[in-house]
Amino acid sequence: MDSREQTRGDRRGGLLSRLRPGEPQTARESFDALVRNVRSYNPKADLKQLQRAYALAEASHEGQKRMSGEDFVEHPLAVASILADLRLDTTSLVAALLHDTVEDTDVSLERLEEEFGAEVTRIVDGLTKLDAFTFHSREQEQAENVRKMIVAMAGDIRVLLIKLADRLHNMRTLSALQPQKQRLTATETLEIYAPLAHRLGVQEIKWELEDLSFKTLQPGPYREIASLVEKRRDERQELIDEVLAATRGKLKELGVKSEVEGRPKHLYSIYEKMVIRGKEFNEIYDLVGVRIMVDNLRDTYAALGAVHSLWKPVPGRFKDYVAMPKSNMYQSLHTTVVGPGGTPLEIQIRTRAMHRTAQFGIAAHWRYKEGPKQAREAADIAWLGQMMEWLKDMADPREFMEGLKIDLYGGQVFVFTPKGDVVNLPAGATPVDFAYSIHTDVGHRTVGAKVSGKLVPLDYELRTGDSVEVLTSRAQGEGPSQDWLRFVKTPRARNKIRQWFSRGRREDAMEHGRDALQRLMRKQNVPFKRLATEEALAQVATDLKVPNLEALYVAVGEGHVSPQSVMARLSRLVTGTDEHDVTEVPLARPVTLRREEVAQGVVVRGATDLWVRLGRCCTPVPGDEIL
Repeated sequence: MDSREQTRGDRRGGLLSRLRPGEPQTARESFDALVRNVRSYNPKADLKQLQRAYALAEASHEGQKRMSGEDFVEHPLAVASILADLRLDTTSLVAALLHDTVEDTDVSLERLEEEFGAEVTRIVDGLTKLDAFTFHSREQEQAENVRKMIVAMAGDIRVLLIKLADRLHNMRTLSALQPQKQRLTATETLEIYAPLAHRLGVQEIKWELEDLSFKTLQPGPYREIASLVEKRRDERQELIDEVLAATRGKLKELGVKSEVEGRPKHLYSIYEKMVIRGKEFNEIYDLVGVRIMVDNLRDTYAALGAVHSLWKPVPGRFKDYVAMPKSNMYQSLHTTVVGPGGTPLEIQIRTRAMHRTAQFGIAAHWRYKEGPKQAREAADIAWLGQMMEWLKDMADPREFMEGLKIDLYGGQVFVFTPKGDVVNLPAGATPVDFAYSIHTDVGHRTVGAKVSGKLVPLDYELRTGDSVEVLTSRAQGEGPSQDWLRFVKTPRARNKIRQWFSRGRREDAMEHGRDALQRLMRKQNVPFKRLATEEALAQVATDLKVPNLEALYVAVGEGHVSPQSVMARLSRLVTGTDEHDVTEVPLARPVTLRREEVAQGVVVRGATDLWVRLGRCCTPVPGDEIL
């Protein structure tokens, strides 16, 4: 095979190369090419359904143009063609052809279900933006649309595969948009969609999304790195030819059947090493590496031995992702050796099946299988289950997006439970994050931790290979510390800690609110039980636009509603008059705490005789505002 290595910047052939900009052809020609591709890998595909989907897409998008000026139908065709390159099933391709019909035309979900079935409709619905809602900011709109997509992909992972293909084609044609829109789209792609592609293991899409985003966001550095890579092409080629020849010869001598090829570095990964890791271009030695593909698992380790017999391995640079795969199913042996001329060289060794997974991720396991069984496999993806766990409780859009970026974009560490089970956590995770990943109650009761048998502080950063034991308290009512929010890394841990304190504050506020109302009524010589019935208080809650009785007590306890206001309304409701002369106290401004020389608690200025008992975590001083 040809060993000439190519950089991503000039690569135009091979995988995912169809329908790139600059390849003029009619929509019909594009569809015919799609059909030929599908027939080549899936002779049993339902081509009639594919034809019907194309016909509906063409008709419903008739007259619509993209910003680039091309017919809109070219976009769903391009998305379907990318998925065909990934060898996906007919249902995925049909959904891809129809994915914009509900959002951008008058085609309804009901019509899709009638003509193409519930499975296609479910996928299209998961890809349709929430246009019917009113959003207060672009940030909220982005968060809610991403949230909807993630919930949908938890039911069927093809939702995300189609969305990634959709984003890839949009990035390929990004130059047609206004510069500000280009930057917003590229930023979102780099922060959300490229990491999602990585999580699914679809590296071919991830690499291209990263390079296209890099080109848009940092055009100067992009051109500079591309130029530097090009200048050193001949030098690298001489090195790689020598390495390939030596490796092939050694493997043939050992009787190991293999393919050995040069592996180009992508421009964005070079930029990351230069900027994020503070390296100069000349210090980046793995601009190109070597990939060895063998027939079986045994030969991967035989090939590793062969490589190490040729060149000395660099200490600390060997990683066995075969024995311990990454969370996106990636498997390979990684080693760095001191190659010809003392040049460090990165080498990857894997089976051909592992190589398909490395390129296509979960799509490699999908291939062109038909039927709903594979849709259920989404539930078996560990990271997706973890993401769903914290996503459902996170309401704030900014917090949700930040949590998602941390969960997706950070590195990973693999640690062990005392029983030897592997737990995957983001880089920088602590024993507290580990505890919450096991169980919420374990996290709440954590009082200490041991790593590899030694006591460590709770803010200790875990490393791959650590064996973690969490020490918990059996004391009743034991809970987390607010200080943990300073160092926990996972959205799940942060969310559960906040929930614990939020629940505690709510319970305290309910008690304070009820007590305040009772004290006021006793002071006014009003029988609380007779006047403040559940029915009467529920009506007062409705009048005050508070959802229920519990929320009314909380509102009083937190100072949003004064007890005088509640009593005045109760009086009017029960007697029809204001026979109990109570002045309603407005609480439009923040109320403050004032300590009294008594043991029972503090007084809230702005609400007469409203006593507050503080939680253990609260130590206010006179003049502090109630938050």
